[in-house]
Amino acid sequence: MAIYEAGEMYLLTIYLLYQKGMKKVRAIDVCREINRSKPSVSIALSQLKEEDYISVTNGKIDLKEKGIDVAKRVLSRREAVSKMFEKIGVDKEISKKDACKIEHVISDEACEAIQKFIGE
Repeated sequence: MAIYEAGEMYLLTIYLLYQKGMKKVRAIDVCREINRSKPSVSIALSQLKEEDYISVTNGKIDLKEKGIDVAKRVLSRREAVSKMFEKIGVDKEISKKDACKIEHVISDEACEAIQKFIGE
């Protein structure tokens, strides 16, 4: 089953929280990070768990291999689009905000072309 945009965002959020040095990411941490309600996050996490993107043990959320792959792919897209926007003269903060919106819909082919364009 293909991952949906919101699912990508949850996986990326979990991934980034661990990258920031959190030892134990819980649902409440995800709620705070993306400003969503506990019920919304719980539903999304249940779906991600059912689809084998994450595991949850004693409240601790762990990304499984395919969850990590999705998070890294989305982050790579975000960084490529943001860098491209900056390269063509868009303000850094606007570049980040716009890239966050585009990262879920851009094709692999377009992302690869952007990465070549920016020299990565």
